[in-house]
Amino acid sequence: MTGDSQTPLSQTARLGLALPQSSFPQGSVTGECPGDKQGRLLSPRTLSLPVGAWGPGAAMLSPSDRESSSSSSGSPSVLSLGAGSREDGEPEGEEKICAVCGDRATGYHFHVMTCEGCKGFFRRSISKSVCFTCPFTRNCTITKAKRRQCQACRLQKCLAVGMRKDMIMSEEALQMRRVLRKQKQQEREPAGEPAELTEEQEQLISILIEAHKRHFDSGFSQFVHCRPPVRLYIHSLSPQSPQEPRVPHVLQGLSQPEEGGPLAPLQSLPGDMLPDVFSMLPHFADLSTVLIQQVIKFAKEIPAFRSLPIDDQISLLKGATLEICQIQFNTVFNEETKAWECGQHCYTIQDGALAGFQQIYLEPLLKFHISLRKLRLHEAEYVLLLAIALFSPDHPGITQRHTVDQLQEKMALTLKSYIDQRHPLPEGRLLYAKLLLLLTELRTLKVENTRQILHIQDLTAMTPLLSEIIS
Repeated sequence: MTGDSQTPLSQTARLGLALPQSSFPQGSVTGECPGDKQGRLLSPRTLSLPVGAWGPGAAMLSPSDRESSSSSSGSPSVLSLGAGSREDGEPEGEEKICAVCGDRATGYHFHVMTCEGCKGFFRRSISKSVCFTCPFTRNCTITKAKRRQCQACRLQKCLAVGMRKDMIMSEEALQMRRVLRKQKQQEREPAGEPAELTEEQEQLISILIEAHKRHFDSGFSQFVHCRPPVRLYIHSLSPQSPQEPRVPHVLQGLSQPEEGGPLAPLQSLPGDMLPDVFSMLPHFADLSTVLIQQVIKFAKEIPAFRSLPIDDQISLLKGATLEICQIQFNTVFNEETKAWECGQHCYTIQDGALAGFQQIYLEPLLKFHISLRKLRLHEAEYVLLLAIALFSPDHPGITQRHTVDQLQEKMALTLKSYIDQRHPLPEGRLLYAKLLLLLTELRTLKVENTRQILHIQDLTAMTPLLSEIIS
């Protein structure tokens, strides 16, 4: 507390970069509003205003002068902000003197022309609410040589010359301002070679890939334990014979011996044939149970997921399982045949209709899979998408939202770094943005999927695990 140099930032300040926007006052980013006794921060819009744009009421300097004011602040454009602290017509080449100790001043700090030492002393003293006591007569002379002898009188001198407490920024605001400055500097610099993945990011990808290989069966061998898919069709009622009963019929070629062939498009069926809704429902119910179990095992392989409270783990699984299943299914989607080739089984979008799903959900679902498959993602990108979908902090029932938000951000940054490294331009152009848009689209599909599951007769009763997921 006795030196002119600034003390190191506290651990909380260093970690301030990880704080979400919700942890700051509304609209806050980088600075303190002059005249606000509570230290509330400025909105991002304020940053774009030029110096002096706050008008006459902002006679004190903008927050940027707290840490970076230099001798250039003596320019005419800044004089108007001095609120009379500097006389008009003062020679530009004259050396500026600190109003507190008489040392060479570097600019206006907290509304007064001071040196760097007194600026730092005042900021530290006020920020830490330090109470000094004068060991002498409370009237010590403050000079460059003696300013360290009595901190109480030095602080009193700071206040007496007009230095303002309300212009001191919080440590979090200082951190955020430095980050924004660094980002702007990086934006101005020409883009160079993409940075290598960090060791932590490489390890994260390895963990996710290993968990994916261990619990998502690429051969879909577990599907053999499901009830076989039955693709039934019925004759429509003919106007000539209104009393003729509708008899279920299995078309030739639609139910292959290995119980895996894709369903023919509806337009290729005879005119009097309609799909028998719910004929695929038992198979779909068993299929859902297998996939949900795989998602649960995959999530438990991730150390960050296991470190969360059990209630948060359940909330994340309830919110993300249906999305994860669709991302996983995309890895076996054949873009040419528009079919999902799952080992011995092969499914088309029409199989969803036979399970009771409606076209309002099935058509956008097919477009989603086509769009995602066209991006030709690597295995690492698929597993990172799974993790981003899993660690979504906006699911209901989550208690540690800040932690989950940090985990999702970590996954997203790893995905961005991987794309930059492994998908050079022009291949990787906008790939990350497209993936984020598809994740948003998938969230909308999940809402409609849940709604239709709840309306499909007996589905939730046939699959208690699925019922628990969508409850």
